[in-house]
Amino acid sequence: MRTKFLVILIAASTLSACATPEVRLRNGLQSAGLSRDTSTCMADRMIDKLSLTQLKRLSDLSKISDKRIGQMRVGEFWRQVRALRDPEILAITTRAGLSCAISE
Repeated sequence: MRTKFLVILIAASTLSACATPEVRLRNGLQSAGLSRDTSTCMADRMIDKLSLTQLKRLSDLSKISDKRIGQMRVGEFWRQVRALRDPEILAITTRAGLSCAISE
């Protein structure tokens, strides 16, 4: 039984390591408090406009907060984006967020 658990754990770890930057960004946006649909829409619009370093910083937003994920509000997400102090990330994220909000 323990061996099965270890095999499943290793397989899951391997698959998560293969996640594309877009998937990691989408998951990071969701973890930061955005809905699944909004996170998917924004990730699609942002993936080609930001560098890999910027994408990593943005996908790590959920780690900044000490709150539980379900308690975070969208306003706090925007405060976290501004706290990155990268005008390009802020501009592209804002445009993607507005475009996705309008298209829904």
